[in-house]
Amino acid sequence: MTVPAEHGIRHVGVVIPAHNEERHLAAALTAVRTAVDTLNAARPGVSVRVVVVLDACTDRSGTIARTFAAADARFAVQDVDFRNVGGTRREGIRAVLAGAAARDVPDTQAWIANTDADSRVPPHWLTRQVELADAGSDAVLGSVEPDRNGMDAGLVHAWHARHHLREHHPHIHGANLGVRASAYLAAGGFPAAESGEDRSLVKALRSSGAVISATDTNRVVTSGRLEARAPRGFAGYLLALALGSSGGNVQA
Repeated sequence: MTVPAEHGIRHVGVVIPAHNEERHLAAALTAVRTAVDTLNAARPGVSVRVVVVLDACTDRSGTIARTFAAADARFAVQDVDFRNVGGTRREGIRAVLAGAAARDVPDTQAWIANTDADSRVPPHWLTRQVELADAGSDAVLGSVEPDRNGMDAGLVHAWHARHHLREHHPHIHGANLGVRASAYLAAGGFPAAESGEDRSLVKALRSSGAVISATDTNRVVTSGRLEARAPRGFAGYLLALALGSSGGNVQA
C-alpha cells in the first residue's frame, strides 16, 4: 500500500539525545550527516533537521555538537537538564515538530528519526525510513547490533544467539526508531522515563492502530560498552549477558 500524496514525507527530523558522550558523539554525528546527505541526494524535496539534545553534559559533548552545527546549518543543538533519556528525546522532538510547522509541513508529512549518541547509522538509514513511510508505514523499528570492536568474542556470540536480525523482527531500539509525527502525537509521545521509553511508545503506537514495520534493512551499530547510562537499557542488557544472565526483558 502506498500512502496518499498528501501523506508523503516532506520533512525529516533526526533526534539524538546525549549525556557525556564525547567518546562516541563525533562518529555518531558523522554517520548521521552522511545519511542526511544520502537522503538529500535521493529526495531533494525533503527537508532535514538534526537536533542534538545535550542532557546535563559535563564533558566535551557540547563542543563536539556545536562544531558540527557551526559547519552545517542542518544541525542544531539544545541543552536540557532532565537527566533521563525519555524527556530528552521528547524535547528534541518538540523542536522537530516546531521546525516542520514553520515550513508549513503537516504532521502527516513529517517524520521523526531517532538514534543515540553512541551509535552509527548506515548511509541509507533515512532514505529507507522515508521509503517505508511513503509505502504506508507510520513507524519503522530498525535493528541494532553491538559494535564488535573491543567486545569480548563470547559476549558478541551470546548477543547474536538471542537476536536473529531479520525482517519483521520483534526488537525495539530507541537507537533505530522512526515514526510519523501524526502517529507519534496520537500515541502521546515518548514518556519522560529513565529507560524503556522506546518500548512504551511502541506499545502506545500499536494500541492507537499505527502501521508498524520492523526491518533489518537499515541496521545501526551501537556501542558495546557495559557501563549502563540508562537503567535496563542496551548496555545493561549486555552487562547481564556478560554476567551470564538473560537480563530479563531488557532490550530482549
